[in-house]
Amino acid sequence: MQQPGHGTTSVSEGGTVNEPSGLPPRAPRRGLDRLFGAAAEPSVPRPPRARADAPRALRWAAAVVGLEAALIALGALVLLYLTLTSSAASLSRALAEVVLVAAGAAVLGAAAVGLWRVAGWARGPVIVLQLLLAALAYTTAFEADQPAIGLPVLLLVAAELYLLATPEARLAYLER
Repeated sequence: MQQPGHGTTSVSEGGTVNEPSGLPPRAPRRGLDRLFGAAAEPSVPRPPRARADAPRALRWAAAVVGLEAALIALGALVLLYLTLTSSAASLSRALAEVVLVAAGAAVLGAAAVGLWRVAGWARGPVIVLQLLLAALAYTTAFEADQPAIGLPVLLLVAAELYLLATPEARLAYLER
């Protein structure tokens, strides 16, 4: 057996094992920690990340997406009301439509927050949903003869895509 104080463990006279010299004594381990392993030591806290403010065009784009999200959520509520007060051919399909519209509103709402924070994940869903909204608005305005509904949506889509295509909005994502 080696001498205590040379970085090895030693056995005391009572038969217990002492910690290596030079190291602080450890607290006794619990049974579950011995069986499954203890939790890792907390890591060093990350330094706070410097957040650049979103450029004006990106803040306006976030505001337009937030407005669209609010209007689509209102549309989901109207669809839910119409589904519950009328006799739908298929109640499950009508409720599924309400859920899909509400999910679209939730995605747009989250993406609006992401755009405001210049999050890289937010731009893609916004562009995809704008293209879907453009197709739906075009169909509503010109094929369903409801220009009072379709044309304002087309204007919002055009404004959103323009704001996301401005040089300052694109540069905000390149600088991250």
